[in-house]
Amino acid sequence: MSRETEFLALDDVVARAVIGPHSRHVALLENAFKVLIEAPGGGLSINGSAKDRAGARKVIETLAKRAAQGAELNEADVRTALGTVRSGGAAADGMALPIGRRGAIVPKTNAQARYVEALARCELTFGVGPAGTGKTFLAAAYGASLLRKGAVDRLVITRPAVEAGEKLGFLPGDLNEKVDPYLAPIWEALNDILGPDDVRRRRDKGEIEAAPIAFMRGRTLSHAFIIADEAQNLTRLQMKMVLTRLGEGARMVVTGDPSQIDLVNARDSGLAHALRILKDVEGVGIMAFEAQDVVRHAMVERIVRAYDADTEAPERR
Repeated sequence: MSRETEFLALDDVVARAVIGPHSRHVALLENAFKVLIEAPGGGLSINGSAKDRAGARKVIETLAKRAAQGAELNEADVRTALGTVRSGGAAADGMALPIGRRGAIVPKTNAQARYVEALARCELTFGVGPAGTGKTFLAAAYGASLLRKGAVDRLVITRPAVEAGEKLGFLPGDLNEKVDPYLAPIWEALNDILGPDDVRRRRDKGEIEAAPIAFMRGRTLSHAFIIADEAQNLTRLQMKMVLTRLGEGARMVVTGDPSQIDLVNARDSGLAHALRILKDVEGVGIMAFEAQDVVRHAMVERIVRAYDADTEAPERR
């Protein structure tokens, strides 16, 4: 099979982002497609068979577009683009959120792109699926973008503290100290998006608020973006209570993984019930992520697929 070379013209900054630190991104592409990629200046050259060059070119074009939008490229971006090209899918083409501390936040997959579109379009959005699909991170990023441009007055975050039975009064410290351990994933996301100093300043001003589910009762949240995380651990009554907190000018996103219910009786979970009865309600958007949408680490996707296969298999004796 003949090997030829083709050249892709790229801006130097974009080319460096595609190449990656110590050429790690290029190494992944070369291994995946059996090509040789070099940077002679003004772009990248790809040497290999026509089929391998075409695959590598599609991945490079996807990565270059993300970099041009201001996103910081990492190995997860490369793996996701590789998976999309190999499966014959189209590259994600979604709204960029220009608020990331290390660059714009751009959807990595088509599912993420549709999720961000739903967040922009709907007053209530459900993001459900396995760990590592970005549903909580993107919800935090979108909420932070609204807060930054003044579209909402505050970002309210709530999550069930199942392990404590919602009886947080027995734990030491003030409310934030009691709740923060349960909200660690969202604080990590917000620190990554806004930076720890900005998050701390906004918390002190009341622009970012954390509250356990039990403290949401009786409140009406107006002009706020509300994130209800780990919603698979809400009971039906808790789910109804949280959803009805929406006030004037407010939006809400509910995230959860139906396969990770920690309630004593899994049938008490209000997430599946809410998805079923609200799917056709005006203003409600639902995005269901799957194993192929995992962007955290290649091993996470393999783990999710293994568990999915075990769940679907006939009961073993």
